[in-house]
Amino acid sequence: MSNPTNGRLISLDVLRGFVMFWIMSGEHIIHALAKAAPIPVFIWMSSQLHHAEWNGITFYDMIFPVFLFVAGVSMPFSFEKKMSLAGVKTPQELPSNEKRKIYLSMLRRTCILLVLGFIVNGLLRFDGLDQTRFASVLGRIGLAWFFAGIIYLNFDFKKQLIWFFGILIGYYIAMKWIPVPDFGAGVLTKEGSLEAYIDRLLLPGRLHSTVYDPEGIFSTLPAISTALLGVFIGTFLKENHQFSIKVKLLLMALTAVVLIIVGLLWDIDFPINKHLWTSSFVCFVGGFSILFFVFFYSIIDLFGFHKWAFPLILIGSNSILIYIAAEGSVDFKHTADYVFGGLIQYTSIVWQPFFTALSVTVVQLLLLYFLYKKKWFLKI
Repeated sequence: MSNPTNGRLISLDVLRGFVMFWIMSGEHIIHALAKAAPIPVFIWMSSQLHHAEWNGITFYDMIFPVFLFVAGVSMPFSFEKKMSLAGVKTPQELPSNEKRKIYLSMLRRTCILLVLGFIVNGLLRFDGLDQTRFASVLGRIGLAWFFAGIIYLNFDFKKQLIWFFGILIGYYIAMKWIPVPDFGAGVLTKEGSLEAYIDRLLLPGRLHSTVYDPEGIFSTLPAISTALLGVFIGTFLKENHQFSIKVKLLLMALTAVVLIIVGLLWDIDFPINKHLWTSSFVCFVGGFSILFFVFFYSIIDLFGFHKWAFPLILIGSNSILIYIAAEGSVDFKHTADYVFGGLIQYTSIVWQPFFTALSVTVVQLLLLYFLYKKKWFLKI
């Protein structure tokens, strides 16, 4: 058993691949399976692959924050080489000229993600600014990761914790106590929340849900805490050498349980809500994000059982690319129908949607395998 903290964490690619799989085509497989074989377990799985209508939580609501959490976990490892070359032990000790280079690199990455988010939203259709949605999943990842990185580079762990809790508590106070014109304070509805009001006031173009945007301006603030939670886990895993790996994993799991309990308790007054990215949502999903990471880290990096996860590695190593492609840039269904449609038509009608969805996944994995073998990765 090797020390996996000394090298690349394969489990991060696997976890990225696991959550991205459901977005790129996995959800359609399960939905079709639930219709073809409507047994309770498949019906339940299908129900978990829809966003909660408003308050509440499903597995599908966890996908985005888990991905952002993973980006945070990666951060301490990505800066490790720069710290080693500079001869420092913490990112706060990096020379100012080195930090400026990092800031520019981070800003460049964030700008690229913002532009890619615009493109995924249909910017290049040129329907006019009023019909263009500017908030996006990729944009939120870029912004939350960027500000979490600024905090990580300039504040020690105790002050990072203050930022983490300060953002969550500040967001809670603002959402509960700042009045919204025509609605008042603490109205956590689609139309009446402070987050929705700020979206309508400041976001140009089209909002995702007419009166609010789930990736809007104000709710990006607590998303920074989601990324910071990943930074905490990555830092703890990499730097706390007084603990064995197994003890670290146990402490992480205990932390996850505490966060889930905090999220459930906070839910009583500030409902768990992915659309508003509430503070209770950050804690609850943050706990599950840690548990997912502990599970994959234990199996993949600690015990070395990773051959089974090769398809997830294919997805995770090119996750941004497959996300952009699956969101409409590439018509995988057309290709899948062309290749597999002749065979699928001979199957039972009730099962044809399932095999069609499965064939889309096969085409996507073949593309990702080709890119993987060529070592072509979309690195931002």
